[in-house]
Parts: sequence; C-alpha cells; structure tokens
Amino acid sequence: MSTYSIAIIIFLSVCVCILATILWFRIKKPPIRVGILHSLTGTMAFSAASVADATLMAIDEINESGGILGRKIKPIIADGRSDPNHFIEMAEKLITKDKVCVVFGCWSSANRKAIKPVFEKYNHLLIYPIQYEGLEDSPNIIYTGATPNQQIIPAIKWSFDHIGKRFFLVGSDYVFSRAANEIIKDQIKALGGKILGEAYIPLGNDTVNHIVDNIQQTKPDMIVNTINGDSNIHFFKRLRMQGISPSVIPSISFSLGENELCTLSYSQMAGDYAAWNYFQNIPNKVNQNFVENYKNKYGQDRVTDDPIESGYIGVFLWAQAVKTASTTNVNTVREAMRNQYYFAPEGTVYIDAENNHTWKVARIGKIRQDGQFDVVWRSDKAIKPLPYPDYRTKEEWEMLLDQLYKEWGNHWVKQ
Repeated sequence: MSTYSIAIIIFLSVCVCILATILWFRIKKPPIRVGILHSLTGTMAFSAASVADATLMAIDEINESGGILGRKIKPIIADGRSDPNHFIEMAEKLITKDKVCVVFGCWSSANRKAIKPVFEKYNHLLIYPIQYEGLEDSPNIIYTGATPNQQIIPAIKWSFDHIGKRFFLVGSDYVFSRAANEIIKDQIKALGGKILGEAYIPLGNDTVNHIVDNIQQTKPDMIVNTINGDSNIHFFKRLRMQGISPSVIPSISFSLGENELCTLSYSQMAGDYAAWNYFQNIPNKVNQNFVENYKNKYGQDRVTDDPIESGYIGVFLWAQAVKTASTTNVNTVREAMRNQYYFAPEGTVYIDAENNHTWKVARIGKIRQDGQFDVVWRSDKAIKPLPYPDYRTKEEWEMLLDQLYKEWGNHWVKQ
C-alpha cells in the first residue's frame, strides 16, 4: 500500500472520529454539574439534611421534565459536617475540582460567612436558602431566605402588640443569634419595651439549665428564641420540665419549624409561635402538590417547612436563569438571576435586582397539637428585602460584625 493511500485512510479515520464525537455530543450532551453543600452530619444535620433532600427533589423534577438546555443536572453532594473549616474545604473542592457551575447550600450563618470569601475569590455563585440576620449583600450569593424585615422585625412587632412588652432573648452563641438580638434590642427599645434577660448556648450544647432558671426568675411575657440545631431539643425539654409551658410564658422561634418539631412533643409545644415565610399547610394548589411530592419521595411521615421550601425554589430560580441566559456560564447566570420570579409553594417570590435577596410574604404561625401551624398573621403582600435594618447605618452594622469576628479569634462562632 502506498504512502498516499495510508495517508488517505488516516485522514478518513480522523474525520469519522470527529463526526462521531459531534454526533455523540448532539445526542447526549454532558450533564450540568451542580454542588449541594450542607451539614449532613453534626449538630446542624438536625435541620440541614432535609434541605439537601428538597434540593435533590427539585433537581430530579427538572431532570424528569427534560433537564435544562437539553442537558440533565448532575448533583455533587458534599458534607460540611457542621464545621466552618470543613465548609471552606468542600466549597473549594466543588468549585476547583468538581467544576460545578453553582452551589446550593449552607444553613448556619457561621458556615455561610466562612465560605463567602471562597465564592468571591473565584467569582462563583452560592444560592443560600435560609432566613438569616441580614447585614450582608454579596454579589456572589443569591439569598432565598428571609432578611430581618421579612421575619424578625414583623414578628417582634406582632409579639409586642399581642403578647406583651417584656422579653427574654435566648440564642446560639454565634453570629446569627448575636446579630439578630442586636436588631431585636434596637427594635424593642424603639417600641418602648424591656429586655429582661439575654443568654446564649454554644452550638450543639445542652447546658441550658441556668438559662431556664433565669427565665423562671425574670418572668418575661415572651421568650425570643434564635437557637439553631439540636440545642432546641434540650432547651424546650428543660422549659417543660420546669413547668414553663406556652400558656405560662410563650416563645417565638426563628429557626424552629415543622421539621424540628418532629423531635419534640407536639402537645407540649402547642401554643408556642414561630415566624417564617412558609408553613406546610398554606392552602394553595402549588403547595399541596409540593407537599404531596415531598412525602411520596421521602416518606409520609416527613414534613415540609420554610428552609425546605426555600431550598427547593432556589433550584428552580437558578434553572430559569440558565434558560434565560442560554448558558451555564457562572457570570452570565448570576446576572440573569436578578429579577427572576417563581410561583412558589409560599406564593410568588422575586429576586431583588439591587441586593440579590428575595421578596417574600412574612407569616407568624401558632403551633397546633399535630405539629402544624395556624397562621395568626401575614403581611398584606410580599415585602422588599432590606438586609440592613435602619436602626443603625450600614457602617455601624458592619462594625458590629467585625468586632464579633475579632473577639472570637477570627471565627464566626464564639470559641
């Protein structure tokens, strides 16, 4: 065989390979890789694992309907282990090694604060699903949970008007509770109320006896609870052991929903309150379908709650942005996220183009004997998210956070 013939054969073989590759990509496009970063172990798994489940459910639903841009979504799951340092390590891995184009995740503000610089360093995108203390507006984070003016502030005003003017503040000893309680103290002072006590529990800790003793001694009209994770179990069990029931001193919680109530006695919790944007029993068809699908997928004994719903809708908001942008490019999609809206189980939500937070209706629920909530108050319409309450300037709020961070040895949790 001549050299010329061999060359022709090689050329034709290369052409066939190229054509086959092109046809393969047209027939089967590579999946879109996304990260899910939550605490699947440790103290925050008590709450966060179910949010990861809801995120996976949303991905499955999108894949079952054909995916996005003709491509299926492939989730890469990482466990933050309820540890900010491990969250940093996992965020770096998802972005640099796994090459995901978005990350859905985090519960606690300490973990979000820890990985925020990672997403800003790589100019990447985090979709954060949890209500929080505000005082932040990163261009690399889309916040689908509530800001203080969509949860904490209206709840305190309602409590002041309907329960009483004397409050006891209890929280986890980290940035969320500390910052949230500064907002609450400013508001109660402006309203003319009183703070009778303020106490904190280390994350994952069960040393609550002294706090309950202080509540018994001061006899507030309302307990304001910003405890996160499984410490809630120890706190409420101790309250009941000491005879502090909702009929004696009610509480209002900001991180305790239907999912967490499953680990407590419904009968002993009935009469307490929680402030959220979503409750499982919201009576609309979208929510009924959402609850039914969640139970069918994970078990009839499972419940939905605000963070679960917020984690779920974050995936759809991102998917809409990808379709709008016609690409998975992080920069382009991040810009397309602005002004996205979605008909969510909680009602229509919007991403605010100015600060990357979400317009939401505020709700206050009273716990029932079956572990569900009766909504006793809701805002007339979706509230514009304002991350920085106007009790202080943005600079003053940032000084407060900086002081806490330095006092705790450059950590977002008290050491």
